[in-house]
Amino acid sequence: MRTAFTPPARTDAPLVFITGASSGIGLALAQRYAQAGYRLALVARRTQEMQAWAHAQGFDANCCRVYGADVADTESILAAAQACLADQGVPDVVIANAGISVGMDTAERADIEVMARTFATNNTGLAATFHPFVAAMAARGSGALVGIASVAAIRGLPGHGAYCASKAAVVAYCESLRGELRGSGVAVVTLLPGYVDTPLTRQNRYSMPFLLSAETFADRAFHAIRVRASYRVIPWQMGVVAKLLRLLPNALFDRVLAGRPRKHRQGGGASGG
Repeated sequence: MRTAFTPPARTDAPLVFITGASSGIGLALAQRYAQAGYRLALVARRTQEMQAWAHAQGFDANCCRVYGADVADTESILAAAQACLADQGVPDVVIANAGISVGMDTAERADIEVMARTFATNNTGLAATFHPFVAAMAARGSGALVGIASVAAIRGLPGHGAYCASKAAVVAYCESLRGELRGSGVAVVTLLPGYVDTPLTRQNRYSMPFLLSAETFADRAFHAIRVRASYRVIPWQMGVVAKLLRLLPNALFDRVLAGRPRKHRQGGGASGG
């Protein structure tokens, strides 16, 4: 369905670079930035779907370009970023949104590979997404690098070891990067989504309090990035819940989570134990 916004006409309009843009949060962010008049640099593995979406919006190459890449492959995402720099210039905002969320059971040998893939995508891929733009943004003296973490970063959940650990690493990495870029004019923004209605979360077998639509999340994220918030949980209510869980003594926390359904493992099975 065609949206109600008009593609940016100016070739000097601000530019946003978004990974994982073909669905869910990434697509909603692309729509929100287009509404705000930004040019789009969209990275996805499913480039045909992304191109079809751009065509349906009436976007041409002046306002939207699609780059094929797998962020788990460092050379692939670096090549996409370099192509963006050559074709569209230095972005004003870079959003490292691409990520995977798969349940794991450490007792299962195959799940060690799941953890490796999760970190390759959610962590190394995030750093590789930022890398080509850091020097150019600092030389210009402006820009925002946005890491998409998760409220799951705040406390580890049974069956979610790879995901929780990777998202906690996103928070720590972005905090480190923020300190490194202090005074450069380049902001580092860490966003922690709570539960957002996407094709992935619809597979969850547990309750999802304060569930947001992807569009609502994207709008709140857009405003947080615009004001250069260093750290923002969206929605804020999930931040309160997570902080309260963080304060619980381990024994009580373990009892609270006892029997909670676990995230699906690779292939559709639940984590054991």
